[in-house]
Amino acid sequence: MFACRYRRRRFTYSTKRVSALATPFDLSGKVALVTGARTGLGRGMALALAGAGADIAALGSTTMPETAELVQQAGRRFHALQVDLAKRFDPAAIVDEVVSRLGAIDILVNNAGIIRRADLLDYSEEDWDSVIDVNLKAAFLLSQAAARHMIQSSRSGRIINVASMLTFQGGIRVPAYTASKHGIAGLTKAMANELAPHGITVNAIAPGYMATDNTEALRKDPERNSQISARIPMGRWGTPDDLDTSVLFLAAPGSSYVTGTILPVDGGWLVR
Repeated sequence: MFACRYRRRRFTYSTKRVSALATPFDLSGKVALVTGARTGLGRGMALALAGAGADIAALGSTTMPETAELVQQAGRRFHALQVDLAKRFDPAAIVDEVVSRLGAIDILVNNAGIIRRADLLDYSEEDWDSVIDVNLKAAFLLSQAAARHMIQSSRSGRIINVASMLTFQGGIRVPAYTASKHGIAGLTKAMANELAPHGITVNAIAPGYMATDNTEALRKDPERNSQISARIPMGRWGTPDDLDTSVLFLAAPGSSYVTGTILPVDGGWLVR
C-alpha cells in the first residue's frame, strides 16, 4: 500500500500580475512598427495593435492614407515611412525616425513580403534576389536595428515575423518565396536565442491561405481555388481579421515567456 500526500501550493499574485491577467492585450503606451501595412495582413495587424492601444509606425513602398485614417480613427498616433525594401535602405535611420516621431519602438512586425511565380527551370536570378531581399534580408536588418534600440532603451521588446504555410511545405512555382519563408523560421529561432537574455521575444505567425493581394492569382484560378478550399478544414480562406488575436498575444506583455515559436493560423490546413 502506498500513501500519496499532496501538498497544496500557495500562489500569490501581485496587483500588477492580476491587472495583466485582466487586460492581457493592453498595449497602451507602446509603439509598433509594422512593415507592409498599406493593405491586407499588414494593415489588419496594424489596426489590431492600434485597437489595443499602440501607436503605429507603418512602413511601405507607397503611401497608405487608408491605413493612416483607420489608425487615427482608433485614437492612436500614426507615422508613415515610405521605403522600398527591395532596394538598399538604412535600417538604423528608419529606427531613428520612428523613435524621433513616436518616442520608441516596442514592437516590430516584419510583415512586408512579395512573391514571384515561375517554373523552377525558368526562375530568374532577378526574381530570386528581389524576393529574398524583401522577405528575409529586410526582416533581419530591421530586427537587428530595432533590437539595438530595445536593448538600449528598455531591455524589453517584441519582434513578430510573418512566416507562411510554405515555411513548412515546398509549394509549386515559388522557390524563392519558399526559401525566404523557411529562412524566416530559422531567423526567428536564431534571434530568439540571442535576444531572450535582453527581455526581447521573437516569434512568427504562419498565416494559412489568406484572401490578400498575394493570393489573388490563386483565387482567380477556379481549379486551384477549389483544391485549396477543399483542403482547409474550416472551409474558407482566411481574412486579415483572423490574425488579430495572434498578433496581440505575441505583442502583449503577458507573453514574455513565449519565444522562438511559429504559430500557424491556417484554418487547420497543416493537420489535413
